[in-house]
Amino acid sequence: MPERAPLRIAFTNIPRRLWAGGHNYQRNLFEALNRHAPGSVTPVLFAGTADDSEEIAALAGIPAVEVVRSPVFDHAATGLARATDLARAIAFGLDGPAIAEFRTRKIDMVFESARFFGWRLPFPAIAWFPDFQHRLLPHLFSRSAYWRRDLGFRIQLASGRHVMLSSASALGDLKRFYPGLSKGVSVVRFATEPPASLLATNPSDVIASYGLPPRYFYLPNQFWRHKNHQLVVDALDLLKRRGLGVVVAASGSTLDFREPGRFEAMMQEVKARGLETNFRHLGMIPLDHVYALLRASAALINPSECEGWSTTVEEAKSFGVPMLLSGLEVHREQTEGRARYFAIRDAEALADHMSQVARSADPGIVRDLLPNLDERVKAFVADFVRLTADVMQGARSR
Repeated sequence: MPERAPLRIAFTNIPRRLWAGGHNYQRNLFEALNRHAPGSVTPVLFAGTADDSEEIAALAGIPAVEVVRSPVFDHAATGLARATDLARAIAFGLDGPAIAEFRTRKIDMVFESARFFGWRLPFPAIAWFPDFQHRLLPHLFSRSAYWRRDLGFRIQLASGRHVMLSSASALGDLKRFYPGLSKGVSVVRFATEPPASLLATNPSDVIASYGLPPRYFYLPNQFWRHKNHQLVVDALDLLKRRGLGVVVAASGSTLDFREPGRFEAMMQEVKARGLETNFRHLGMIPLDHVYALLRASAALINPSECEGWSTTVEEAKSFGVPMLLSGLEVHREQTEGRARYFAIRDAEALADHMSQVARSADPGIVRDLLPNLDERVKAFVADFVRLTADVMQGARSR
């Protein structure tokens, strides 16, 4: 019996500076597929001509990944889900230029993330809904942005896309906000397995290069309002008043199309409150530095007001890094109770957790990947491959 050819799945590039979690998710998926299910899937990544060349080269370096660069996908350079792409897909039933590229590259299936390719898409498709932030935190969206996102979700659901979610919490949100959907939904919880090349950097060198103390907390979230950096600044202020000089190292993009200038205003507040030595923003740093700082930190902090399945939490789990997390249902699901939790407006509770960890943390510890990680990543890959096979089988039987 001839060996089945790998399933050729189209992915669109997610620039790290726009959405680090999405970028890291796809990179991790490609790495995990290559390691645990070689020959099952060929990820074909469609990137814009303006996308970061180093990022694209890193993804192209993963075995089995094919990269196609085309101006058809230049929308990602200025923001995810450009309104004109959605309008064309709705008006004509398909995003013609993108479909032409897919046909040329002999695509079998399309993985939609933050871009809708049309209700007449001639390929089986999986629509990944990372979260329902616009429904949970509508005040963070302009009226047009809210309805553009909601309309995109509704059309994907009406078009018969198989929806992929990352948590049971998100499944509950889907049923609450879009009732009546009884089939075509799967929960695939991802697990992260950083490649050895990203773990070769010496954490002590990285810590020294940023002028950090041996004991610090790490906050690797993009500077979007819902990521809730304000709570961390408030907690640091409380700790300073108690006489405890705690340091939080923050990294990630400061770009937010919804609220330009927010980062600058926050850093001015940090200065006005005399917290410059306590809240250190390092900017967008290389991924190997991210892992180095995470592995050597006293704890990861994620105070977010909304998550689908946090990439940073998953990475902390991979190394057994202690975690201080907002008490979201998804955070509790993801960590199975193995973290310290606080309400998203309770700076005092976060300060208490930070104080306890800071007093007990042993500086100089660098954590390695946990032995149970392999099994978790294998389960993630098996669920994803099973989902793609089921969707293809369903398309053939229609």
